[in-house]
Amino acid sequence: MNSSLDLWKLLAGLAIFLYGMFLMEDSIKNMSGKAFRKIIKQYTNGRLRSVASGALITAILQSSAAVSLMVLAFVGAGVMTMGNGIGVIMGSNIGTTFTAWLVAVFGFKLKIESFALPLIAVGGMVLICFGPRSRIFQASRLLMGFGFLFLGLDFMKTSVENFAQHLDIQRIAEFGLWLYAIVGILITALMQSSSVSIAIVLTALNSSLITFPMAAAMVIGANIGSTVTVLLGSIGGIQPKKRVSTSHLIFNVVTGAVAFAALKPLTWVVSRFIDTTANSVMALALFHTLFNVLGVLLFLPFIGILARYLIKIFPDHKEKLTVFLGNTPTQVPDAATASLRNEILHLFEECQLYNLRSFKIDEKLVFDHPLPFEKNTSKRFRLEDQYDNVKLLHGEIFEFYAKLLNEKLEEVEAKELERIIFASRNIMNSIKNIKGVRHNLEEFDASDDDHLNTQYKSFRRRLMELYHDINRFRELDNKQEQYRELLRSIVHMEQADKNFIQETLRMTASGALKEIDIASLLMVNRLFNQACRLQIFALKDLLLGQEQIHDFDHALEMKSFLDEEKAKEVEFIK
Repeated sequence: MNSSLDLWKLLAGLAIFLYGMFLMEDSIKNMSGKAFRKIIKQYTNGRLRSVASGALITAILQSSAAVSLMVLAFVGAGVMTMGNGIGVIMGSNIGTTFTAWLVAVFGFKLKIESFALPLIAVGGMVLICFGPRSRIFQASRLLMGFGFLFLGLDFMKTSVENFAQHLDIQRIAEFGLWLYAIVGILITALMQSSSVSIAIVLTALNSSLITFPMAAAMVIGANIGSTVTVLLGSIGGIQPKKRVSTSHLIFNVVTGAVAFAALKPLTWVVSRFIDTTANSVMALALFHTLFNVLGVLLFLPFIGILARYLIKIFPDHKEKLTVFLGNTPTQVPDAATASLRNEILHLFEECQLYNLRSFKIDEKLVFDHPLPFEKNTSKRFRLEDQYDNVKLLHGEIFEFYAKLLNEKLEEVEAKELERIIFASRNIMNSIKNIKGVRHNLEEFDASDDDHLNTQYKSFRRRLMELYHDINRFRELDNKQEQYRELLRSIVHMEQADKNFIQETLRMTASGALKEIDIASLLMVNRLFNQACRLQIFALKDLLLGQEQIHDFDHALEMKSFLDEEKAKEVEFIK
């Protein structure tokens, strides 16, 4: 009889098991991802409900890491409290024990080939017949995932059976159970999955490669090792994410330490229900569930204390986004109004930077200096972070404006304030428009259609022309010259818009564009043109004098009237 360890079969089994886990988790998330996120978001109000939701969803998803990362996202977004987030993570530890029960009940009790191979065969045949967006396609991936999971388990089991019969366990046991706990931590940290680690432990236990106490110590280690994924997910994150990941670490380490210290009593309790010698695999599944439930019971009364403690360790550091408002008291309206105007101009520049990056344009073509958001940091903000910062800055601007309104203002001062805060709103509506078409711009850029590529480049060129016009405008000292420059910018924008419409009509008439592309192009052009106009209007309200603002508005009204009259003439001639 061959007494050597079939290493390649063991590794192949592990790979197949991992792939089965991936298929199961990914297919379930694709079929019901939004539903699970909704449960985590809405049905976690209260300690017991949060624990129960975490346990249920983890048992279905078969991934405590996936649930924990969702919790990180929701707590970071402020839609879930710190205490409820801790509750969900505690519940996820109970839910992850479902894997041990699944393997214990089916993995070593039945002849695996009798159901694993049919699952793979049926799932694979269905997979070929349906498109990747259908629910049947995802259901077939789920079937295949189950099949691969148990097939991989069978490979691992048979690869170590002969080897286990010729291994002297007593020689390994001399190192102490603490070594097995460390091995469990390392395996889970490397695999990024406690479910895989536990499957390996169950396989070794079923083959008598290790004893029940050794397996129990490894399972405790696997629980602690599962915190690595969440810790990695919080690196560089905001303070709430760090709090959640630290709570996960504290809960698992303390629970593991208590379980390890009480290993003999817990083993005795398990032995009252299941024979740890005759049915060691089932007993280990019960042990895994038992010590996780014990950990939840120990921590449940102290969730609030733990949450407050973590807030002290990781306090909120409110980032200073304003440049001009911080040192200006609202009790001096003239100075406060000037600061508010300058802060909104700062907001305008941050909006410009966001728009340039959305179009993948080098900001150095417009700015010759770093803007305040990134001036004092070495890192480059992601577009999503920059958009969030712009929103926060706008919130601080509006808060300052509200305080300033409480001061005793003259009617002229109040009207001026109303005009410049309206400019701030126009800037935010502008950046929102650009954010709304970003995915369309990316599609145009990556498209195989030459016309879409050309239009993408045209949008980039139009934006650069606008910002060069704005730079010229801001360099002018004479209000009258600024007024004329803004009007010229409006005329250039409208001419570019007309050229775009005419080109799109020509391409549509020739049948060169698909209907979906026509709709996308028209929608992007409308929002883009509107965003550009809003930026011009913001500068008009911020920098022109009252007389020039009146002339500008009147000129636009006259132009609109003349355009309407011209259109009526053309219609009459037709």
